[in-house]
Amino acid sequence: MITHSLSEIRAELPAYISVDVETAGPTPDQFALLSIGACTVVQPRQTFYIELQPDREDVDPQAMAVHGLSMEALRQNGLPPQEALLKFEAWVHQVVPPPHKPIFLAFNAPFDWMFVHTYFIRYLGRNPFGHKALDIKAFYMGLSGQPWEKTSGSRLHRLFRHSDGLTHNALQDALDQAILFENMLAMLEGDPFNSVSAKEKSDE
Repeated sequence: MITHSLSEIRAELPAYISVDVETAGPTPDQFALLSIGACTVVQPRQTFYIELQPDREDVDPQAMAVHGLSMEALRQNGLPPQEALLKFEAWVHQVVPPPHKPIFLAFNAPFDWMFVHTYFIRYLGRNPFGHKALDIKAFYMGLSGQPWEKTSGSRLHRLFRHSDGLTHNALQDALDQAILFENMLAMLEGDPFNSVSAKEKSDE
Protein backbone atom coordinates (compact mmCIF):
# COMPACT_ATOMS: atom_id res chain seq x y z
CA MET A 1 0.00 0.00 0.00
CA ILE A 2 2.77 2.46 0.95
CA THR A 3 4.84 1.57 -2.15
CA HIS A 4 1.79 2.08 -4.35
CA SER A 5 1.06 5.45 -2.71
CA LEU A 6 4.65 6.59 -3.16
CA SER A 7 4.58 5.73 -6.85
CA GLU A 8 1.53 7.93 -7.20
CA ILE A 9 3.29 10.78 -5.34
CA ARG A 10 6.32 10.38 -7.60
CA ALA A 11 4.06 10.55 -10.64
CA GLU A 12 2.64 13.91 -9.57
CA LEU A 13 5.98 15.50 -8.53
CA PRO A 14 6.16 17.57 -11.76
CA ALA A 15 3.26 19.57 -10.29
CA TYR A 16 5.15 20.48 -7.10
CA ILE A 17 6.69 23.94 -6.84
CA SER A 18 8.81 24.73 -3.79
CA VAL A 19 8.13 28.34 -2.77
CA ASP A 20 9.64 30.67 -0.18
CA VAL A 21 8.94 34.33 0.49
CA GLU A 22 10.54 37.14 2.44
CA THR A 23 8.29 39.85 3.84
CA ALA A 24 8.31 43.08 5.79
CA GLY A 25 6.24 41.56 8.59
CA PRO A 26 3.87 38.80 9.69
CA THR A 27 0.63 39.56 7.80
CA PRO A 28 -0.10 40.56 4.18
CA ASP A 29 -2.80 43.07 5.10
CA GLN A 30 -0.32 45.32 6.92
CA PHE A 31 3.12 44.32 5.61
CA ALA A 32 4.58 43.97 2.13
CA LEU A 33 5.65 40.87 0.26
CA LEU A 34 9.26 41.65 -0.68
CA SER A 35 10.65 38.64 -2.55
CA ILE A 36 9.55 35.32 -4.00
CA GLY A 37 11.81 32.36 -4.68
CA ALA A 38 10.60 29.15 -6.29
CA CYS A 39 11.88 26.01 -7.95
CA THR A 40 10.60 22.78 -9.39
CA VAL A 41 10.94 19.70 -7.21
CA VAL A 42 11.81 17.50 -10.19
CA GLN A 43 15.17 17.64 -11.90
CA PRO A 44 16.52 19.43 -13.82
CA ARG A 45 15.70 22.09 -11.25
CA GLN A 46 14.10 25.18 -12.78
CA THR A 47 14.16 28.34 -10.70
CA PHE A 48 12.43 31.67 -10.27
CA TYR A 49 13.34 34.71 -8.20
CA ILE A 50 11.87 38.20 -8.05
CA GLU A 51 11.92 41.21 -5.74
CA LEU A 52 8.87 43.45 -5.40
CA GLN A 53 8.35 47.12 -4.80
CA PRO A 54 6.77 47.43 -1.34
CA ASP A 55 3.06 48.27 -1.46
CA ARG A 56 2.87 48.76 2.30
CA GLU A 57 5.01 51.11 4.40
CA ASP A 58 4.94 49.31 7.75
CA VAL A 59 7.91 47.17 8.73
CA ASP A 60 8.58 44.71 11.51
CA PRO A 61 12.24 45.23 12.52
CA GLN A 62 12.63 41.57 13.46
CA ALA A 63 11.41 40.40 10.07
CA MET A 64 13.67 42.86 8.25
CA ALA A 65 16.68 41.74 10.29
CA VAL A 66 16.10 38.11 9.25
CA HIS A 67 16.46 38.62 5.49
CA GLY A 68 18.36 41.92 5.29
CA LEU A 69 16.40 43.32 2.34
CA SER A 70 16.22 47.11 2.08
CA MET A 71 12.85 48.80 1.64
CA GLU A 72 14.52 51.78 -0.01
CA ALA A 73 16.44 49.61 -2.48
CA LEU A 74 13.27 47.67 -3.29
CA ARG A 75 11.34 50.89 -3.92
CA GLN A 76 13.95 51.77 -6.53
CA ASN A 77 14.78 48.37 -8.02
CA GLY A 78 11.89 46.03 -7.27
CA LEU A 79 9.16 45.25 -9.76
CA PRO A 80 5.64 46.61 -9.26
CA PRO A 81 3.65 43.84 -7.58
CA GLN A 82 1.25 43.25 -10.46
CA GLU A 83 4.13 42.83 -12.91
CA ALA A 84 5.96 40.55 -10.49
CA LEU A 85 2.89 38.36 -9.97
CA LEU A 86 2.27 38.10 -13.72
CA LYS A 87 5.86 36.92 -14.21
CA PHE A 88 5.52 34.38 -11.42
CA GLU A 89 2.22 33.08 -12.78
CA ALA A 90 3.68 32.73 -16.28
CA TRP A 91 6.71 30.85 -14.94
CA VAL A 92 4.53 28.46 -12.92
CA HIS A 93 2.46 27.60 -15.98
CA GLN A 94 5.62 27.22 -18.06
CA VAL A 95 7.32 24.70 -15.77
CA VAL A 96 4.32 22.59 -14.71
CA PRO A 97 3.52 20.31 -17.63
CA PRO A 98 -0.07 19.44 -18.49
CA PRO A 99 -2.18 17.69 -17.37
CA HIS A 100 -0.66 18.53 -13.97
CA LYS A 101 -1.93 21.50 -11.97
CA PRO A 102 0.51 23.39 -9.74
CA ILE A 103 0.90 22.33 -6.11
CA PHE A 104 2.45 24.80 -3.66
CA LEU A 105 5.15 23.24 -1.44
CA ALA A 106 6.73 25.12 1.45
CA PHE A 107 8.19 24.82 4.92
CA ASN A 108 5.53 26.20 7.25
CA ALA A 109 3.37 26.60 4.16
CA PRO A 110 0.51 28.55 5.79
CA PHE A 111 2.76 31.61 6.10
CA ASP A 112 4.19 31.57 2.56
CA TRP A 113 0.91 30.56 0.91
CA MET A 114 -0.94 33.30 2.83
CA PHE A 115 1.26 36.00 1.31
CA VAL A 116 1.38 34.50 -2.19
CA HIS A 117 -2.37 33.89 -2.30
CA THR A 118 -3.20 37.35 -0.97
CA TYR A 119 -0.97 39.04 -3.54
CA PHE A 120 -2.24 36.96 -6.45
CA ILE A 121 -5.84 37.80 -5.53
CA ARG A 122 -5.05 41.44 -4.76
CA TYR A 123 -3.32 42.12 -8.08
CA LEU A 124 -4.52 39.46 -10.53
CA GLY A 125 -7.78 38.21 -9.05
CA ARG A 126 -6.58 34.60 -9.35
CA ASN A 127 -4.01 32.21 -7.92
CA PRO A 128 -2.47 29.49 -10.14
CA PHE A 129 -2.03 27.27 -7.07
CA GLY A 130 -5.59 27.65 -5.85
CA HIS A 131 -5.82 26.15 -2.37
CA LYS A 132 -3.40 23.30 -3.10
CA ALA A 133 -0.57 23.76 -0.58
CA LEU A 134 1.53 21.07 1.10
CA ASP A 135 3.35 21.91 4.31
CA ILE A 136 6.67 20.06 4.71
CA LYS A 137 6.42 20.24 8.50
CA ALA A 138 3.01 18.54 8.45
CA PHE A 139 4.27 16.00 5.89
CA TYR A 140 7.09 15.11 8.27
CA MET A 141 4.67 14.65 11.18
CA GLY A 142 2.73 12.10 9.15
CA LEU A 143 5.94 10.47 7.94
CA SER A 144 7.56 10.12 11.36
CA GLY A 145 4.81 10.22 13.94
CA GLN A 146 6.74 12.99 15.68
CA PRO A 147 4.96 15.90 17.41
CA TRP A 148 4.92 19.47 16.10
CA GLU A 149 7.62 20.56 18.56
CA LYS A 150 10.06 18.28 16.73
CA THR A 151 9.45 19.81 13.28
CA SER A 152 11.65 22.90 13.64
CA GLY A 153 13.64 23.99 10.62
CA SER A 154 16.99 23.51 12.33
CA ARG A 155 16.08 19.98 13.40
CA LEU A 156 14.76 18.81 10.03
CA HIS A 157 17.58 20.39 8.06
CA ARG A 158 20.07 18.55 10.28
CA LEU A 159 18.20 15.29 9.77
CA PHE A 160 17.69 15.51 6.03
CA ARG A 161 20.30 17.94 4.69
CA HIS A 162 23.08 17.80 7.31
CA SER A 163 22.75 21.57 7.55
CA ASP A 164 21.59 23.88 10.32
CA GLY A 165 18.84 25.72 8.46
CA LEU A 166 17.92 28.29 5.85
CA THR A 167 19.73 31.32 4.44
CA HIS A 168 16.61 33.54 4.26
CA ASN A 169 17.30 34.21 0.61
CA ALA A 170 13.97 33.22 -0.91
CA LEU A 171 15.41 31.31 -3.87
CA GLN A 172 18.05 29.44 -1.90
CA ASP A 173 15.49 28.55 0.74
CA ALA A 174 13.12 27.22 -1.93
CA LEU A 175 15.93 25.06 -3.33
CA ASP A 176 16.83 23.77 0.13
CA GLN A 177 13.17 22.98 0.84
CA ALA A 178 12.97 20.93 -2.37
CA ILE A 179 16.02 18.91 -1.28
CA LEU A 180 14.49 18.43 2.17
CA PHE A 181 11.28 17.09 0.65
CA GLU A 182 13.15 14.85 -1.81
CA ASN A 183 15.20 13.34 1.00
CA MET A 184 12.09 12.66 3.05
CA LEU A 185 10.58 10.78 0.11
CA ALA A 186 13.81 8.87 -0.50
CA MET A 187 14.02 7.82 3.13
CA LEU A 188 10.41 6.69 3.12
CA GLU A 189 11.02 4.62 -0.01
CA GLY A 190 14.13 3.04 1.46
CA ASP A 191 12.41 1.73 4.60
CA PRO A 192 8.90 3.05 5.04
CA PHE A 193 8.42 1.70 8.56
CA ASN A 194 11.77 2.05 10.30
CA SER A 195 14.08 4.53 8.57
CA VAL A 196 12.71 7.76 10.02
CA SER A 197 12.42 6.50 13.59
CA ALA A 198 15.92 5.04 13.41
CA LYS A 199 17.35 8.30 12.13
CA GLU A 200 15.54 10.17 14.91
CA LYS A 201 17.13 7.91 17.53
CA SER A 202 20.61 8.21 16.05
CA ASP A 203 20.34 12.01 16.01
CA GLU A 204 19.28 12.35 19.65
